[in-house]
Amino acid sequence: MGGKKLNLAVDMNGCPNRCLHCWLGHMPNRKMEEGSDRFIVGFFSPYFDQIAYYSWLREPDYCDDYEERWKRDLEISRNAVPERFELASFYRIVRDENYIPFLRSVGVKKVQLTFFGLESTQDRYVGRKGAYQEVVRATELLISGGIVPRWQCFINEENREEIVQLFRMAKEIRRERCPGLEFFVHEGSCDGENRKLYPIRIEKHHIPDELKEVFLNYDRILSEAECCRMLTDDSSSPVFRIGNEITLNVSNGFDVYYNFTHMTEPWKIGNLKTDEPDKLVRDILSGNTPALNATNRCAWSELTHEYGDPSSDRVFSLDDYKMYLFNEYLIRRMPGQ
Repeated sequence: MGGKKLNLAVDMNGCPNRCLHCWLGHMPNRKMEEGSDRFIVGFFSPYFDQIAYYSWLREPDYCDDYEERWKRDLEISRNAVPERFELASFYRIVRDENYIPFLRSVGVKKVQLTFFGLESTQDRYVGRKGAYQEVVRATELLISGGIVPRWQCFINEENREEIVQLFRMAKEIRRERCPGLEFFVHEGSCDGENRKLYPIRIEKHHIPDELKEVFLNYDRILSEAECCRMLTDDSSSPVFRIGNEITLNVSNGFDVYYNFTHMTEPWKIGNLKTDEPDKLVRDILSGNTPALNATNRCAWSELTHEYGDPSSDRVFSLDDYKMYLFNEYLIRRMPGQ
């Protein structure tokens, strides 16, 4: 399609973690068969002039041949170059001495590491014993290897005091070893696995004062009650725009989704193995999915009345709250969500 760019994020090798915050939702781990990458790019090549291929959807570089894998991503992309962003595998950082030099070689200057709390909390949220020690060790290895760590912390009612302690740890590392270490806190979205954490979502008046300076977009966060007040008279319907740059998530079973939210049945566009290419591409461009076809059957005021809690102090951005409401509608009204 002239003028449109397609980004493909493909779950080729799975993920070592089962994070309780995963916005995509937990999926089975299996390695996709040889040649899947070329098949996927070939599927879309007649329709898109620019295709950037990413061989990971969850943990980046979660394969032993990550260097060759990256070269292949570059090779099979068409008139577009996949980016490295600030993402890397902390699982691999602590297990492979060649990994940090590889990251430097492809231009990575910062790597984001995720915290959910101190040791027992971190291990439980990541789903692996030893995960906390790995992230701490990865921080030291990155600093030694000339890459700046960027700590992101997901905060909720359960871990808020532990996040304060992590902030103090980060400040000590800045003073002693890495002045450039970055640190920020946020509440996260409320889709995928993170929906299950709604009952312990951080309340606005419980955000520790010490963290307000590092809370992402603190001046724009809202309580659920504030969101409800803003939406209670809003008669407009949900809108999800399919622009000139389209990003698709592809499961290891070849199911295709937009990257709007979690990968569940109402959001599925189709399957690369069972659907005809012409039809699937038409559906991608037109937004023909059960979820998007349902948008004109509801308004924000109705969703707020049905599923909002006007007494709740839980923190959201307005866009995240809208997605929470719409997914709640899909859960109640559609099977398979």
